[in-house]
Amino acid sequence: MALSPSVAGWELGLRLRERRELMGVTAASAGQAIGTGQSYVSGVETGKLKINERKLAELAAVLEFDASEVEELQQLREEAGKRAWWSPYSAMFSGEVLRYFGFEAGAESIRAYSAGMITSLLQTRDYAMAIMNGGAPSIRLAEAHRRVEVRLKRQERLEGENPLRLTTVITESGLRQQVGGRAVMAAQLAHLAAKIEEHPDTIDVRVVPFTADYHNAIGGSTFYLLGFASSRLPDLVWQETVSTTDLIDQPMRIREYSLAHSQAMDFALDRAESLRLIERIREEFE
Repeated sequence: MALSPSVAGWELGLRLRERRELMGVTAASAGQAIGTGQSYVSGVETGKLKINERKLAELAAVLEFDASEVEELQQLREEAGKRAWWSPYSAMFSGEVLRYFGFEAGAESIRAYSAGMITSLLQTRDYAMAIMNGGAPSIRLAEAHRRVEVRLKRQERLEGENPLRLTTVITESGLRQQVGGRAVMAAQLAHLAAKIEEHPDTIDVRVVPFTADYHNAIGGSTFYLLGFASSRLPDLVWQETVSTTDLIDQPMRIREYSLAHSQAMDFALDRAESLRLIERIREEFE
């Protein structure tokens, strides 16, 4: 299982809140029992505040966790306290984006839908730089390079002994949009095809052709459905629009995104046909 301080803190908070609510204990009562307050307990439960070993042991006793459960909770606390790879970049991104990095780093699978672009986890350096330069002209060159560095760092989850399982739907317009020019696009599509062929078990790219009929994701935003190895953790959705990003945890909204992704998959070409279209468009750019 991939480890991430953000996911460990999230799971710790969920387990504490679920037990507290199951026992009918209020956050205020739990806080009073361990010499703190409601805001502290709520902060720990949402993953926004860290808890030390002693306070966690006291709270676990109040909530009647057994010894083995307490050991698991303490392990989660230790993992949540570790320094993450994205920490040095914290001044460049909002708290919400940093939270997403943490959840992505600890996810087991991602189902993505990319509206008009190549999925960020499969972008080349030049393609990503073209997006940074075109999408945010006010960003200084040095910062743009660091932002691209972060994007490439995120892609490391696709490699190694425990790779992320990525299933992404890309529109044909995303393959043809000349981000960075013809040479950049030719290299990007070659990179995309290579990733598909190198990782047949963990990377699945499907293309929705121009000939496809209407489906719910058409005209919508780019989104990512994150799944986790722990059965205690629900799915999450990360949505990107022109001006906003949003981390969604409401079950009904997540279900809507899941259905939209499934429908897009139904209208997409199969794996082999998608690869052939990617390679054909690459040849057009060369």
